[in-house]
Amino acid sequence: MIVFRQRYPRWWFDFTRELARFGNRVAAYFSLLTDQYPSTVEEQSVHLELDYPDVEADLNRWLPLFKWLLAIPHYIVLLFLYVAGFFVVLAAWFAILATGRYPRAFFNYVVGVQRYGLRVWAYAFAMVTDRYPPFSLA
Repeated sequence: MIVFRQRYPRWWFDFTRELARFGNRVAAYFSLLTDQYPSTVEEQSVHLELDYPDVEADLNRWLPLFKWLLAIPHYIVLLFLYVAGFFVVLAAWFAILATGRYPRAFFNYVVGVQRYGLRVWAYAFAMVTDRYPPFSLA
């Protein structure tokens, strides 16, 4: 739609944003960042805000055709970060068993990787403007 009609349907954006919110709640649950089972309705402890872009002013009409290609180096980096993240979560699980607390450095690493992954995903699939991503993940 962006390429041919220079439109980004609001319903498509809203669906993709809600899917990203739910996916991040599931990721937070599986990486032990929260112990609440992921809700399909409530935000819970994962807050994701994506601003609806002005397609004509903020998005390059032809860039969605190859933005995913530009993100490939980031996906390679993310692969290594996710593998390391798996071992960090495993170590955090043992730390939680022993101390009852998630070590702050492990927590920051896992949250940072998830934020970076979300930024790459949002850029590659035209969720955000071509400039700095206007969203926050708290």
